[in-house]
Amino acid sequence: MSTAVQTRTREPRIILNMLESRVPHLVTDVDVSDLWEREVRLLLRDGVAVRSLAERILGQGIAYLITAMENPGVDMGVGYTVDLGVHQLILDTPLYFALCEEYNDGKYKHHAPLIERRRDGTVMRTADLIRKNGFDVDDELWSVNASDCSPCDNKVPDSH
Repeated sequence: MSTAVQTRTREPRIILNMLESRVPHLVTDVDVSDLWEREVRLLLRDGVAVRSLAERILGQGIAYLITAMENPGVDMGVGYTVDLGVHQLILDTPLYFALCEEYNDGKYKHHAPLIERRRDGTVMRTADLIRKNGFDVDDELWSVNASDCSPCDNKVPDSH
């Protein structure tokens, strides 16, 4: 007799919207339904041309940031496309602080990018780590820039 194995997939939209009680003014200020919608609209406003792509980028950005916060000191990096979602979340500072509070033990997770990109396989290793951390990985978004990582400086304490 076999036993069914239940897997847990972490859903970025649910994760983001669970933070709403910490930053309710962000939703009511712009008259959107939830934090997910707010961040998608900001990506669309700032250059992502297609809604479905903005949602994919945002989801992968959330998965990356939470994985980085839950795995301190692990060498990680994203390609340009996913980095759009990462930067969107960091730029919305009240929301980013709420993410740090929830997933980084209340400490601010620094973002200290290096100028030179790395081409050493970090992007796909990061995608694998995100998958192991319980998130679905959008392989197309990760592989499109797989050879062009935008890493952070490991000399900056608690940075990603």
